[in-house]
Amino acid sequence: MSSLMRYGIFSDIHSNLEALEAVIAAYKKESIGSYLCIGDLVGYAANPNECAEKVKSLACVSVAGNHDLATLDSFSVEYFNAAAAQAIFWTRSKIDENSRLFLESLKLVYKNEDLILTHGTLNQPQDFNYLTDSFMAEESFRLMEGEICFVGHTHVAGIFTYDKDGYTHYSGSDYSQIKEGNKYIVNVGSVGQPRDGNPKAAYCIYDSLKKEVRIKRTDYDIISARDKIISAGLPSYLGDRLLTGS
Repeated sequence: MSSLMRYGIFSDIHSNLEALEAVIAAYKKESIGSYLCIGDLVGYAANPNECAEKVKSLACVSVAGNHDLATLDSFSVEYFNAAAAQAIFWTRSKIDENSRLFLESLKLVYKNEDLILTHGTLNQPQDFNYLTDSFMAEESFRLMEGEICFVGHTHVAGIFTYDKDGYTHYSGSDYSQIKEGNKYIVNVGSVGQPRDGNPKAAYCIYDSLKKEVRIKRTDYDIISARDKIISAGLPSYLGDRLLTGS
């Protein structure tokens, strides 16, 4: 039996406490029944422990992202650019035991009767490939047992649809009505480091009764988040990019 509820689904917080708090505040107005996180709680910004604790306090089901596993030294930093790798080493030095245990508990894929979660792709989820085109989407569609999967990782929100006729379509729309017989992969964008030119924090709501997906944005205190990054000795680029959502 389906749980038929409103899910609050978000991803790629990246230790940005200001963005996460703004998203949680926005969700409080949305009658959310269950929270789901698609990984990368940490990395890049300056509040890894606080962000892990916030997600944990939501009684949130979460899957692991590449930055989460790299912080645990379970995924190689050789796949990261220099600034990202520097942030991982910094995060390793700051992460506390409670946060470490929480990150260690995260699986690569989560499924329930309504949906699937994975950070990158359903095929080889441990490799954290970027789902950026129809070819990549079709590989994941072939592995989907249900009708909808939520992903993150690219920091760009959008929706892939595999229709009844076997065609894959992509839309950057912030809304989709889930139609019977189709399959959907929804990228919910990023809470803490959007890369689509919109600096507002992104978050998603999935109503499994109405069969509706909405991706929303909210303002947050970007200046404080940037200043914390710089004050922590992290690359200033990681702070400055928040201003432009790039």
